[in-house]
Amino acid sequence: MNDVVTETTAARNRERQREFVEVLQNEGQLDRIEEFVHPEFVDHSAPPGLPGGPEGVRAILGAIRQAFPDHDADVIHLVAEGDLVATHKTFTGTHTGDFFGMAPTGKRGTIRVIDIVRYRDGLVAEHWNVVDTSNVATA
Repeated sequence: MNDVVTETTAARNRERQREFVEVLQNEGQLDRIEEFVHPEFVDHSAPPGLPGGPEGVRAILGAIRQAFPDHDADVIHLVAEGDLVATHKTFTGTHTGDFFGMAPTGKRGTIRVIDIVRYRDGLVAEHWNVVDTSNVATA
């Protein structure tokens, strides 16, 4: 693949990822998941029992929104190369609901996340992440 095609692909995927964060994570428009997530989506970091495909993404994003209804996702770093996009971001909000077994604290907390996603056909097809919830547990 030539460098121009690779950079064009990376630029397109970078913008799609920014839109993913804004529409799905910040605005919570989970009815639009299929506009961003490939039908054969695989989450390599998913908790056991989570469904695959767009439904798994809907479940994770819904769980975050339920636990932190006022949260904001802030992208700190976003790097794209070819079909891969990496984001370093935070989710900051008030912990008012259960979060994967973590009882609500009623306090503001921050989840720190590094995500790597692979795009196929303009949609997120694969996902890996590292999540730090230590600030939530002690908030």
